[in-house]
Amino acid sequence: MKNWSYLLLIFILINACKSSYEKVRTSNDPILIYKAANDYYAKKDYIRAQSLFESILTNYRGQKEAEEIYFKYAYCHYYVQEFEMSSHLFKNFSSTFVNSPKKEEAEYMSVYSIYKLSPSYRLDQTSTEKAIDGFQSFANNNPESSRVNECNKIIDELRAKLEVKLLEQGNLYYDLRNYQAAVSSFEHLITEFPETKNQQEVRYLILKSHYELATNSIFEKQEERYKETLIKAEQFLERYKSGKKIAEVKEIKKNTIQKLKNPEYDRYKNSSAGNKS
Repeated sequence: MKNWSYLLLIFILINACKSSYEKVRTSNDPILIYKAANDYYAKKDYIRAQSLFESILTNYRGQKEAEEIYFKYAYCHYYVQEFEMSSHLFKNFSSTFVNSPKKEEAEYMSVYSIYKLSPSYRLDQTSTEKAIDGFQSFANNNPESSRVNECNKIIDELRAKLEVKLLEQGNLYYDLRNYQAAVSSFEHLITEFPETKNQQEVRYLILKSHYELATNSIFEKQEERYKETLIKAEQFLERYKSGKKIAEVKEIKKNTIQKLKNPEYDRYKNSSAGNKS
């Protein structure tokens, strides 16, 4: 019996709260709705606050309260993880309320919302690239902002994610024996991230991919590709005097030189020259 009484009390309280919210929402009283929206916002009930703020946006347009309403409305979307919409709303805020002391924060939150959309490195990185561009633009436009350091930290984090994606992409191509695509991915990584801590490892993977590409090529292309492999091996050993991959690179170089001694390459070239004449 006590349990039933307890459940009934909870049911009554829930319905009382719901009735109170619905009563305000349907009141058509902007002042009452504005006050209730702020109360819900303060209590972190962002779903109800969002609905109420939205219902009075047009009522307060052009009035002093409009700035606060729009700003909190944008944050409501952010707090309920509607990041695409919050980014849009914060951007609109900064372009509408150009003299607002909250303008810089809105600009930052517009980009930060995009950052929150950045997925695992395994997925499409459009949001990641957009966030990087946005944070760089924010830092350039607000060089004295206290948020610049945070922007730079996040940019480093996002660039590291893009680097991992390229590395894993190259490894996947290598595992699939698509060595040309692997070379392209690894070389793109070096171009985009010349400061990478994995530079020696990536250059080794480029060399290894070149070697496998040559080994698995049709006969007519083997010699040319082994020569390219030899060049890459020599460049690697010139660039790095020590490291865990040195012995393996020397082995690849030795094997490549041995492959290039194949007398069939000369016979093929002589035969091709004879056919042309």
